[in-house]
Amino acid sequence: MSFDNDERADLRASVRDLLSKHSDSRAVRRAITTEHGYDESLWRRLCEQIGVAALAIPEKYDGVGASLLEVHVVQEELGRTLTPSPMLGSAVLAGQTLLLSGDDDACARLLPDIAAGPQAALCWAGPDGWSHFGVTAAGETLSGTAHYVLSGDVADLLLVLTDDGLFEVAARADGVTRRRVPAMDPTRTLSEVSFADVTARRLVSTPDLVERIRAVALIALSAEQVGAASAALEQTVEYAKSRKQFGRAIGSFQALKHRMADMYALVETARSMSYAAALSGTYEDAVIAKVYCSEALQSVAAEAIQLHGGIAITWEHDTQLYFKRAHGSAQLFGQPREYLHQLAQAASPPVRG
Repeated sequence: MSFDNDERADLRASVRDLLSKHSDSRAVRRAITTEHGYDESLWRRLCEQIGVAALAIPEKYDGVGASLLEVHVVQEELGRTLTPSPMLGSAVLAGQTLLLSGDDDACARLLPDIAAGPQAALCWAGPDGWSHFGVTAAGETLSGTAHYVLSGDVADLLLVLTDDGLFEVAARADGVTRRRVPAMDPTRTLSEVSFADVTARRLVSTPDLVERIRAVALIALSAEQVGAASAALEQTVEYAKSRKQFGRAIGSFQALKHRMADMYALVETARSMSYAAALSGTYEDAVIAKVYCSEALQSVAAEAIQLHGGIAITWEHDTQLYFKRAHGSAQLFGQPREYLHQLAQAASPPVRG
């Protein structure tokens, strides 16, 4: 099923073509061993030739003025190839946080750089995840540590969410310490960013900013998960056509056909869930997409491991990378069970006294 109009179809073709040339399996494996954890030249190409970082930024801030549906397309394609990039951390999280804050001055100052490709990072989560802030504010002084920060170790600009609002900090300001931390998924770098009485610039923020940026984050992540699940399925089907046992391709066995059909159903349902969330933009639909797409990718990646046999768990094979992406992305921005609890509470009728 396709949700693309002509413009999004062209965008998808352009991104896929560029990634096919510069982000195959070997290129991804090289990129994750570099200092920054991604291919800087590929990111420049994506920004300069296609304008991916500028897509959802309004034209008055030097952006393209497209919607989050176009971001969805790019996220899908990056997920298909497991391409490490600053797209989610900088262009989506940081860029959309500025836009949603309603701070016109900050948008005018900061968004043109983000649209051009230089990176920003959103510092948010505490040690227990995204339900609590890692950094506290006393006036315009920040203290504490933000965990699981995307692009945190390489960004030039830090946006910091606290229980007292949104702040702007130069990444190299006195008192800021950044370090990359080990992660399950080698194709996505995570960092800790610590603030020791750092002087920050307070930005305008709205009371519902956290919920709105969480919705954007969950939708963008679900798009990436759909792309990864689709690629894992396609690779499994191709393997089943070529791998032979008892003189027949294993894909001809009825039991394996059923399992791959189930994988296909998961992928297509996840795609529908993700696009429904992108079209509505509501927090509730974003949560549903997060839960379903996380579980769908984990199931599809696990089946891909099984259907490839023992070779799939070796480092040389790509299926293990999709498996790690599945489990790593399921934890990002909050575990599915946390959101299921929210959904259950929302669905429960009020107790009458």
